[in-house]
Amino acid sequence: MKRRYFGTDGIRGQSNVFPMTPDLAMRVGIAVGTILRRGSHRHRVVIGKDTRLSGYMLENALVAGFTAAGVDAFVLGPIPTPAVAMLTRSLRADIGVMISASHNPYRDNGIKLFGPDGYKLSDEIEQQIEDLLDQDIYAQLAKSDEIGRATRIDGVHDRYIEFAKRTLPRDVTLQGLRIAIDCANGAAYKVAPAVLWELGADVVSIGTEPNGMNINLDCGSTHPVALSRKVHEVRADIGIALDGDADRVLIVDENGSIIDGDQLMAVIAESWAAEGRLQGNGVVATVMSNLGLERYLKTRKLDLHRTKVGDRYVVEHMRQHDFNVGGEQSGHIVLSDFGTTGDGLVAALQVLACVKRQGKTVSDVCNRFEPVPQILKNVRYSGGRPLEEPHVVAAIADAEAELAKNGRLLIRASGTEPLIRVMAEGDDRTQIERIVDGLIGVIGGARQAA
Repeated sequence: MKRRYFGTDGIRGQSNVFPMTPDLAMRVGIAVGTILRRGSHRHRVVIGKDTRLSGYMLENALVAGFTAAGVDAFVLGPIPTPAVAMLTRSLRADIGVMISASHNPYRDNGIKLFGPDGYKLSDEIEQQIEDLLDQDIYAQLAKSDEIGRATRIDGVHDRYIEFAKRTLPRDVTLQGLRIAIDCANGAAYKVAPAVLWELGADVVSIGTEPNGMNINLDCGSTHPVALSRKVHEVRADIGIALDGDADRVLIVDENGSIIDGDQLMAVIAESWAAEGRLQGNGVVATVMSNLGLERYLKTRKLDLHRTKVGDRYVVEHMRQHDFNVGGEQSGHIVLSDFGTTGDGLVAALQVLACVKRQGKTVSDVCNRFEPVPQILKNVRYSGGRPLEEPHVVAAIADAEAELAKNGRLLIRASGTEPLIRVMAEGDDRTQIERIVDGLIGVIGGARQAA
C-alpha cells in the first residue's frame, strides 16, 4: 500500500508545504504519543534538530503535539542524528525524534523517528502512525491533568563528545595529524571539531557558521570541493566531510582526492577482520555499491551482502544476520558495535585509527580498490508501467546476458520521483555506456507509447 506521509527515511518535504507543515508535525506528535502510551509511567520523547531555519517551527509544533498527548518532551537543540539515537537509549526515552532533511537544501526538512532501542521505527509502526494521522486526532488528547512537560536538556553535546571519543581505540591518539573538517553548517558544527581536538589533532574547521539557510550550501559531503581546497590550503593530512545531520561522511586524502563510502567500508572491514572483530564475515551494502568493492572483499575472503537502497534496509539486514559493518556508497556507515544508525564522525574515527596504526598516508590507506566504471541515468515517465512492457523486458534480459560475466545491471523505479533509474557497471566503459543509453531509449519509447 502506497503511504501518504512516510518515505524511506521518515517524513520529508519542503518546509511550510504539505506534509512538512507545523500542523502535520503537531499531529505526528499526538499520533506517536498516543501509540507509545503504555502503562501509567511518565512517557518521554527526546527531540533533536539540525540547523535549518524551519527547525524552530517544527520543534515547537512537535513539542506541542507530544505534550498534548501526555508525553514529557526533552528538547536537545542542534545535535547530530546519531546523537539523538544514542540519547534515546541513554535517557530511557520511549521515542526519539530528529528534525532534519539530512543532505538536502535548507528549504527542505524532515522528521525521523527512533524507537526506545535507538533504531528507526518499523514499517508496521509507521503505518499505525499514518492511520492515526488521517483520523480525528484530537480525540486522542490527554486529560488536562495529564498534559506533558517540556524541558530543554543541557550538556547533551558533552555526552555525545565523550561517547564519540570512546570509540577510538585506547592505544590510538590523533596527535601529529592536521585534520580539516567540513561540518556542512549543520548539526555537528560544535561537537565534531571538539572531538577531534580533544583527541589530540590539529583541527581546521569549515562549515561551522550556520545561519539557518546555509546548511549543505556548497559544503559538506554532497559538495566536498570546498574541503578539498581547504586540505590543499592548510596542507592537512586528511579531510572529513559530514552532511547536514552528520549521519554520513566522505574523506578527502592529502592530495585532495575524494574517497567514498565503499572505500571506507573496505578499510574498516579489512581492519576489523584482521583484529578478529568483524561479524558476519563481511559487509552489508546496497545494490548501488561498486562492483569493485565486492571483488576486493572476495580477495580478502570476505562477503558483500546487498540490500535495497536506504540505510534502514542495511541496518535491518545487519540486525537479522549479525553483521557489525554496513553502509552506503554515499557515506552512510553503520557500525553496530557503537551505534544503531549511520554516524559520520564515528566512522571517520575508525578510519583515522587505521591511518595512525599503519603509519601511512590517507591515500595509501583508503584507496583499497580500483572502482569499476559505473554509469547511472534516469528517464522520467508519466504513467503506466514501462518496465513491464514486453519489448522492455526483452531488452533488459539481453543487456543482463551481455554483462553477465563482466559487470552488473540494476534497473529500478525511484521511491520519491516518477523516474526509472538505469545503472550499469563493468570493466568496459564503452560497453556500459552503450547499454545504458540503449535501455534509456527503449524505456523512454515505452513511456511515449503508453
